[in-house]
Amino acid sequence: MLLVGTVVADATTIIEAGAVVVEGDRIVAVGKESALAEQYAGHERREFDIVAPGLVGGHIHSVQSLGRGLADDTELLDWLFDHVLPMEAGLDADGMRIAAELGYLELIESGTTTVIDHLSVRHADEAFEAAGRMGIRGRIGKVLMDTNAPVDLEEDTDEALAETEHLIQKYHDSFDGRIQYAVTPRFAVTCSEECLRGARELTDKYDGVRIHTHASENRAEIATVEEETGMRNIHWLDEVGITGDDVVLAHCVHTDESEREILAETGTHVTYCPSSNMKLASGIAPIADYLDRGINVALGNDGPPCNNTLDPFTEMRQASLLQKVAALDPTSTPAGVVFEMATESGAQAAGFDRVGKLAEGWKADIVGLTTDLTRATPLHDVLSHLVFSAHGDDVEFTMINGEVLYDEGEHVRADADRIRHEAREYAADIGSVAIEDFAN
Repeated sequence: MLLVGTVVADATTIIEAGAVVVEGDRIVAVGKESALAEQYAGHERREFDIVAPGLVGGHIHSVQSLGRGLADDTELLDWLFDHVLPMEAGLDADGMRIAAELGYLELIESGTTTVIDHLSVRHADEAFEAAGRMGIRGRIGKVLMDTNAPVDLEEDTDEALAETEHLIQKYHDSFDGRIQYAVTPRFAVTCSEECLRGARELTDKYDGVRIHTHASENRAEIATVEEETGMRNIHWLDEVGITGDDVVLAHCVHTDESEREILAETGTHVTYCPSSNMKLASGIAPIADYLDRGINVALGNDGPPCNNTLDPFTEMRQASLLQKVAALDPTSTPAGVVFEMATESGAQAAGFDRVGKLAEGWKADIVGLTTDLTRATPLHDVLSHLVFSAHGDDVEFTMINGEVLYDEGEHVRADADRIRHEAREYAADIGSVAIEDFAN
């Protein structure tokens, strides 16, 4: 396939009147259309205003999709323990499938091609199957919670780790390598020392497996961890083995100097979730400082109940603007830096090679966008437009691993009407937790 338009190959490379050539699951050429059109004349030709790398959701809760708009205006730990976790506990296997399908549907049609996805305790296999079936690329994991958790979700430590190992054996490096495993403790508050150390042992046992958890999102969380362990959160995670270049920590809003040194020294990845951090009033993560220290920072939406969208373009805009406000510096985190977070840096955190930019030999994860829009007129700077003006519904085309999954407003592989219908039906009575319980 020959994809033609203004090609945004990466955060520093923009090719006007450009083209990207795809064969199989790979990009075989990127350059000027004039140089490639004749050479690849036999390829199917598609034209878009902008051709860009698929975006990477560095921290997603796909299975919280059925809770969008519930428990708004609530403090983080109350939001989690009184609303979101009971909602997750109410999902049976069918509900987990529907929730995951709905989340992946939104991500694909909004231009996200790779996710680091934090599932739930039960029925994780339904989400793995949904991801494989729908074609998204993902680093995915079943949640571990063995202490301080709602009774319906708290697990025996050994059983939780055993189920995790079973899922690793079944799904790691599955679906032609699109699906990789992340061992996924929820966070230090709901995981015992035995659970956290067991997570590290499992990760080390299997080549290419990673760890994905939350850390230092909220001051109350940090105080709880310090009361129980005598350490600040990042120090505790480092003590039990949950740092390193195979670890992705979502949020890291409140860290001190010594914790930032640990993140930098260990090569631990951080995912910045600005909309969630604003909505839950968690604070402003020190992203500019992380970047100055060489810490790899990805970008994520978090879950629909605390965002309430999985639109990656909205997240890029919020990411830059919030850092500018925090620093009182309009030069902080410019468009190129944020775009890199949402593409190459996210892929690095997820552990996928040759994902996150348009280059010869890289995976064909590509989106095409329209700029036939009032808010794209005039268009002086295409990178500025993508970060500050574009929306997920500007996406006309999504290709993952060389396969077209979304084209001209229609899902190619997924039955979108069926998924949305089932989601509405299931959400009307979400397991044992009725929607009116969240509204009160």
